[in-house]
Parts: sequence; structure tokens; C-alpha cells
Amino acid sequence: MIISLLYRATRALLSVPAVLLRRDTAKDAELLVLRHENAVLRRQLPGPLRYEPSDRFWLAALSSLIPRHCWSGVFPVTPGTLLGWHRRLIAKKWDCSARRRRTGRPPTAAALRKLVLRLARENPRWGHRRIQGELARLGHPIAPSTVWEILHAAGIGPAPRRTGPSWREFLTIQAEGIIAADFFHVDTITGRRLHALAFLEHGTRQLHITGVTAHPTAQWATQQARNLAAGLGSRVEALHFVLRDRDSKYTSSFDAVFEAEEMEVLLTAPQSPRMNAHCERVIGTIRREALDHVLIMNETHARQVLAEYQDHYNRHRPHRSRGQRPPEAQDQPPAVHDFDALRLLRTRVLGGAINEYQYAS
Repeated sequence: MIISLLYRATRALLSVPAVLLRRDTAKDAELLVLRHENAVLRRQLPGPLRYEPSDRFWLAALSSLIPRHCWSGVFPVTPGTLLGWHRRLIAKKWDCSARRRRTGRPPTAAALRKLVLRLARENPRWGHRRIQGELARLGHPIAPSTVWEILHAAGIGPAPRRTGPSWREFLTIQAEGIIAADFFHVDTITGRRLHALAFLEHGTRQLHITGVTAHPTAQWATQQARNLAAGLGSRVEALHFVLRDRDSKYTSSFDAVFEAEEMEVLLTAPQSPRMNAHCERVIGTIRREALDHVLIMNETHARQVLAEYQDHYNRHRPHRSRGQRPPEAQDQPPAVHDFDALRLLRTRVLGGAINEYQYAS
């Protein structure tokens, strides 16, 4: 609006000499155009010729003082370009887009929309009114209809017809009461093969390596089960299932130890290691992080190495399924902001095969 008024005022002022002195007005205007063009060239050389809005304003205003048949010899642009500049300057007078105001309800914040979708995803039985109530409790005032619109736009249907939990979510819920067992072997420096029995709690990822022997028998496996049940103490009440394969060393007496604690024994299918994937993975972790870097001398050395790694695994090693917390940790450590004021300590595990880090208190 201001530019349009200024442009019209400039044209009016320039038209005064045209009325008083009609003979020399065109020549004077041509000189002004050429002088301004020289100024533009001096400002931009070297480089391509570019016109700023003020240049277009000035040349369009001077065009009214010069006969149209003389434009081609005076102006460095075509008549169509010059007239286009003039039309755009006039059109700004009628441009009301800057004065328009948005009407209706303001849009929902992106963070709040993301929170609505998260609550719907994590709680498939919650309807839009239940989600709206939870948001109100968290301090986010929002209408139930807005929650419904957000869910509808994301393709999420009402709670009774919403998709149920995924296999990952279902297994995570069931994992709290499962402990899995599996054998793995350890080869000594002389080529002698030893066998160890490992138990892994699915919920907490806590590792229990109960023993190492060169001659694993059914009686030995049963004794390891008794040792595990005694070591768990009151925590055994939170376990409801024992997952194992069909190895002949697992006998009815092995199962009876857990059945006495009101635990049900689950058997994997023949030759299906993926049905006991958690144990298979932790055994692979033991090999990659410890056994592949230490030469085992004998049975006593194997017990010592596995016991030291078990302590590291349960007390210090982070786990993604637990939010990067070790199995024995309950809460996340406090965030550290001033790194310069703290001293980082390193603890060597297994002679330096594994390092543990913590800040000095």
C-alpha cells in the first residue's frame, strides 16, 4: 500500500515539468534514465545486470515522461518488461493478503498431536474420550472432538475395532515371568571341551551361569537347577515359566525342581534354536565379549572367567530392552552436564578384555 502511494506521488511530481516545459521534458527524462542505468551498471559490474525494486520503481515512473516510440533506444529492457513492472506496482495496491486474518479455531500444536497418537498406540483399548481425559490430567486442555479428528486423520479407528498388540508387545508383557535355560561349551587351550549351563530371566535380562563341568549329566543338571532356585530366593515367586530345549540332560527330576516352585516347563520344538532366542543371543554375547579373547586353561579358570563376566553383565552392561540400564539397576543414573568437573575412571574386566567406566564420586 505504501509503495503504491509513493509510486503515484512520484509520477505526479514528474508530470509537473512535462506540463510546464513539454519540449525538454522527454530529453531530461532520457538523461535521468541513462544516468540511473549507469549507476546500476557501476554498482553491479562485473556480473549480470540485475534490477532491485527501487530501480524498477524509478524506471517505471520515468517512462511516463518519454514517448513510447523512444523507449527502445532509452530503456535497457523491453517495453513488455517495463509495463509488467508498472502493473505489479499497481497491483500491490489491491493486494489484501497481508491484512487477512485466519478465522476459526487455531490449529493443534504438533507436539500435542504426537502425544495423542502415542497414547493411542500404547493403549489400544483407549477411546478418544479416555485419551482426552489422560491429556487433561497431564495439563493439556483439548476437546474430545479434536482428539477424534487427530485419530481419524491418522487412520486410527475407534478402540473396540483398533488393532490389538503386536507380537513384540505381547511377548514383552509375557517375558516378565519367563526364565530360559541352555547349555553352551567352552574349549580350553589344550582342546578339552567343557560345558556350562546358563539361565536368563527374560524380564530383567539377568544372567545366571550356574556351573561348568567336563561331564554334564542329568544329575549334574538337576543340581544346577536346585542351586538356581535357592539362589533366586523370594524372586522365584515372580517367575511362572521355564523355557528349555529337548536335550536329554533335562530329565523329569530337573523339571520337578521348578514345578515345586509352581513354575510350568515349556519345551521348544526340535531343532528350533530361535524358539529360545534370548538364551542363544546371550551365549553369543558371552563368546564375542569374553571367551573369544581369553585362553581358558582348565575348568577352574573357566568358572572364574564366566563368574567375572556374569558380574559385569548383570551389574554394568547396558541393555536396550531396559532403556540402556544393567539388569540389576532399577533407575537411570542422573544426567551429567559439567564434564570438566568430573573425573572418569576405568575398571578393567578380564584383564582388559572389557572396560567399565564410571565417574569418581
